[in-house]
Amino acid sequence: MAIDKELLEILACPECKGEVTVNKNNDGLICAHCALVYPIKDGIPVMLVDEAETIKSGE
Repeated sequence: MAIDKELLEILACPECKGEVTVNKNNDGLICAHCALVYPIKDGIPVMLVDEAETIKSGE
């Protein structure tokens, strides 16, 4: 399930408050500045630093 563009525009990384983008698999939001991926579960972004994973090569 794709994230709505309007929602994506208002979401920000909770760590640095920077812009997030959708990853290639549409299952996470990437903060390039923090090198974190926030998961999208059941179409809902989980914007918690504790739930984020470090960006893997190729994200």
